[in-house]
Formats: sequence, structure tokens, C-alpha cells
Amino acid sequence: MFPKPISLFKTDDVIWSFDFINDSEFLITERSGKLIHFNKKTSKKTNLNVPKVSASGQGGLLDVHLKKINNTNYIYITFSQKHLGSLTTVLARAKFSGPKQLDWEVLFRAKVKSNSSVHFGSRIVFVDNHLFMTIGDRGKRKLAQDLSLHQGKILRLTLNGKAPKDNPFINIKNAQPEIWSYGHRNPQGIIYDNQSKTLYSTEFGPRGGDELNIIKKGKNYGWPLISYGSEYWGPKIGKIKMDGMEQPITYWVPSISPSGLAFYNNSLYIANLSSEHIRKVNIKNKVVTGQSKLFESLEQRIRHVKISKDKKLYFSTDEGHLYRAEL
Repeated sequence: MFPKPISLFKTDDVIWSFDFINDSEFLITERSGKLIHFNKKTSKKTNLNVPKVSASGQGGLLDVHLKKINNTNYIYITFSQKHLGSLTTVLARAKFSGPKQLDWEVLFRAKVKSNSSVHFGSRIVFVDNHLFMTIGDRGKRKLAQDLSLHQGKILRLTLNGKAPKDNPFINIKNAQPEIWSYGHRNPQGIIYDNQSKTLYSTEFGPRGGDELNIIKKGKNYGWPLISYGSEYWGPKIGKIKMDGMEQPITYWVPSISPSGLAFYNNSLYIANLSSEHIRKVNIKNKVVTGQSKLFESLEQRIRHVKISKDKKLYFSTDEGHLYRAEL
């Protein structure tokens, strides 16, 4: 039984993401476009400058990570922005040495065909000297199978936002070289288990069919040709299985709306929106062995979850709370 979580921070906006600077300082993104430096010891909040953000629908200022590279701290952010007639997802970074003016460098803009304001995906995770970045199908489901575009894909980039030379589609004509896997609907959670060398991702289905996947190089995850979900008005979408397409290690019908993802002690912790809980998923040898629900009594849409270095569970909500709980 987990103790009642403690609210550390409150705002009126969706806290889409957060990261730890140290034991007392945080970086927090509000979807409407604010990047906040928060000191929990002093309760001081400082707004940091960010690039121009197009906050619309599910878009806005999205993920944030602090990454040390050659003894220099960088803030990485993802956000939605109008570019060349489309609303797309952007990756940028800035050197960070405290709560002061930041000099941002745009590293990557996704090539998409959509003016929709849904399904940005937009989580990132660092693995060795690379980062993985998720991009949703942007409401254009068939384009998740189109390798000439980034939507509906998980990307693998260098720390400078370039395509590594060993990416799976780098020598395929007209394919975007940054693509690592494809056939995704809206992957909004991604985490790497260093011990088993496994990359996990959570993905929103339509009506049902939310997925937990193990992400592998060059693989097709099927959307919209295969799905365990249905159209919102009733009929099934595509098939359940097809040759050459990956199956989730588990899925949920009805939907739980899985967002951010963390890994600790052979368990995945999944932040869930519509079902308003954290789902603890036990893993053994890359197989799901059990599940349980945490923090349902809060009755809040849980957007993101992380484990701190001192093994505390932190999570944020669409109602604007940043919570801490004991593991």
C-alpha cells in the first residue's frame, strides 16, 4: 500500500512534463507554453524563456529533460510549432547554468502532413549517446505507415538532433533517416531499462486498444492496419494480427489512456489520463506478470511519472499538481 502522495507544486495549467535538476530543484513544463524553474526548499518559481510555442489542442510545450554532456548541462524540450504551413513537433536545447536567460538551438523539426492539433506523442528518452523521440500520427492514421514522413513514428537521433548512420531506414529511398520504428498511433510514454537493454513505449489506442510495446529497430507496430481498438462510433479498426507487424506485450480494452512511463525494480509505472491512476505493471523476462492500480483516490488525470535518484515516485497531473510519493 502506497502512502498518500504529497503535492509539491500547483498551477492552473496541465503539467505535461518535469525533470530533476537536483534534490530540491525541478524543471516543469506547462502545456500553454511556460517552462518553470521550481525550488521546493524556497517554493520559488521562475519562468524561463522558451522558443515560440503554438499551444493548440493537445499541442504546446511538451517534454523536458536535463542532460549533462561533457560536464555541461543542457535542457532539452519538445513543443508544437507552426512551420511551412503545418503544425509540427520540434526538439530544441539550451545550455543551463541556473534560472536565467536561455539561448535555444532548434535541433530537429518533424516532417508531417497535418494541421490537426492532436497526437503529438513527443516524449524523449536518452540511451547512451542517442535520444529516442516519439511522434504521434497527428490524426492522419494512414501516414503512420508512410516512411517519407515522421508522424506515427519513434525516432532515434544523435544528441545534436541528427540521424545516426546505423538507423534502419537511412539507406531507403525517400524514407526519413531518423525513423527507428513506425506504425504508431500516439506514443506518449517511452523509457529504457538499462539492465535488460529494453526500450518500452506506451501508446494510446482509439476506443480501446491502448498498448505497451517493446520497441525494436526497424519494426512496424501496425497502426492503423492492426489494432485491438475500435472506431469511436463502434466498428473495429483493421485486423488484430498481420504477418510482419509487432504485437504489444499487453493492451487494454477499455482504454486507460497511458501517458508518461517510468521503470523501477522490474516494474513499469504508467501515468494514465482518462482512468485517473498510475498503473504498476510487473515485468519478468520482458513479459507482463501482473498489474495493479495506484492513487485512484486522487481522481486526477495523471500525465507523467518519474523515479528520482533517491527512489521516490514523482508524478504530474492535468489538474496542475506535481506530487511525490514513497515507493
